Amino acid sequence: MSQELINAITEMREEDALAITNQLLDEGADPMGILEACRSAMEVIGDRFESGDCFIPELILAGEMLTQISEVIKPRMEEEASQEVLGKVVIGTVEGDIHDIAKDIVTFMLEINGFEVTDLGVDVPPARFVETVKVTGADIVGLSGFLTLAYDPMKETVIALREADPEVKIMIGGGQIDEQIRQYTAADAYGRDAMAAVALAKEWVGG
Repeated sequence: MSQELINAITEMREEDALAITNQLLDEGADPMGILEACRSAMEVIGDRFESGDCFIPELILAGEMLTQISEVIKPRMEEEASQEVLGKVVIGTVEGDIHDIAKDIVTFMLEINGFEVTDLGVDVPPARFVETVKVTGADIVGLSGFLTLAYDPMKETVIALREADPEVKIMIGGGQIDEQIRQYTAADAYGRDAMAAVALAKEWVGG
């Protein structure tokens, strides 16, 4: 059934994607499994975009579908949300990238696991990350990027954050991010998925 959901998203069948999501939840499926299927679908769409097989309107439609899916899933997961504040996180999609789905999922998972999250949105310049860390006193910064064009802005943002606060912890994620890209950007770690991001954040705050 998760493959059916992936197919519905990648084929831009909005109504089917929502119907399949509701069916999966009614059948007792793990919400995290559904989010994982969404992530897999977005990887496919991202690859198509970068190879010129789909365009910005498709990215936007896919994003809208995943927003709707996450809104269906959230009530099921918030019942288990942590009430204790473990730490503060600033998160955003780096300059030049307008993709927000992976970021939104990570934000949601951090919040229900006890983190106070400031979400800066998309296309965020380095200076805004730096200023927000100063204002909020955040311990952790999450940089999201879906497309390969995000790698250089990620690197520049890490440099700016390090100059302003050498102690802040920085994680990156989204799209094809891997250890090689982590080394290129000089971030502290990368998260393969939302739960990996939560695990990193908890480790960094001693939770």
